[in-house]
Amino acid sequence: MTTINENTNKNKPLSTSDFDYYLPEELIAQTPANPRDSSRLLHYDGKNDKVEHLIFRDIENLLKSGDLLVINTTKVYPARMFAKTDFGGKVEILLLKRLNLTDWEVLVKPGKKAKIGTKLTISDELSLEVLGRTETGERVVKFIYDGVFEDIISRIGEMPLPPYITEKLKDKDRYQTVYCKNQGSSAAPTAGLHFTLELMEKLRNKGVEFAEVELCVGLGTFRPVKVDDVTKHEMHSEHYKIDAENAEKINKAKREGRRVIAVGTTSVRTLETCANIDGTVTACEGDTQIFIYPPYKFKCVDALITNFHLPKSTLIMLVSALLGREKTLAIYDLAVLERYRFFSFGDSMFLE
Repeated sequence: MTTINENTNKNKPLSTSDFDYYLPEELIAQTPANPRDSSRLLHYDGKNDKVEHLIFRDIENLLKSGDLLVINTTKVYPARMFAKTDFGGKVEILLLKRLNLTDWEVLVKPGKKAKIGTKLTISDELSLEVLGRTETGERVVKFIYDGVFEDIISRIGEMPLPPYITEKLKDKDRYQTVYCKNQGSSAAPTAGLHFTLELMEKLRNKGVEFAEVELCVGLGTFRPVKVDDVTKHEMHSEHYKIDAENAEKINKAKREGRRVIAVGTTSVRTLETCANIDGTVTACEGDTQIFIYPPYKFKCVDALITNFHLPKSTLIMLVSALLGREKTLAIYDLAVLERYRFFSFGDSMFLE
């Protein structure tokens, strides 16, 4: 075990550069661990200020009967497609947000080939027309097709891997959690990628419970914070849902003093969006732009399972709100020293 010390200057206003750290490029994971639960796990015990280095499946020994794991069951669209213009040019299309049965908000690269009124052909069964443009430069398009849209894109679409992953994914399912349900995301809730069905069954047999939430992860997750003053950053909007059954599971755990452990920052954002002052949650559905950074008092979440996040990102800011900035950066520096694998296909942390 390793001790992590913190030295925080609480009077200094936070800037984006305060959440930077050094990461060698070779530590950015390009492929997922096989099997899923063989990834490494950095366990931080906040009560005793200790770190230990484990394998993810060892989390069975760290969790206690009565713990409630909150998982995000969203499923990723194969949201990356390529289209041709009438002049033979090629553009990349990334699905961002569904607006209705046919219309979507999408990212088009290069954008100059997607002026309003432009028609693009993706395949013999799918084309689109550009209807408009958002304030942030995304396009609103109308898809033209016969049949079921989801079936069509499952055949022709590619998984929208983050830009730092340069290797082609051989198996689309490896960018999905084993418990995913409803399609709606442009990126995976990657903390859940480490779970196997067998591990989840072992946890249930131990008395660990699961509650489900849904947050449709957008590509805004990977957008850098471009302002220096953290408080000036405008968070991207994502759709979330907690139904009555799962809200009651969470509320029962809170009433009984059991730990609510979020699997991933998307689960954190959903829980804290719906949380009341007493830590219980309200069954609800809507869009959230919640931005969690220090100082922040968590209402519902007691502990977190998460991956290692990009420097200066909103996600490392969220982790810093839980642990403190200095402690978070010290843990990240230790992870670099210990050669952990970083980002979406990388290793995991259990922070309690």
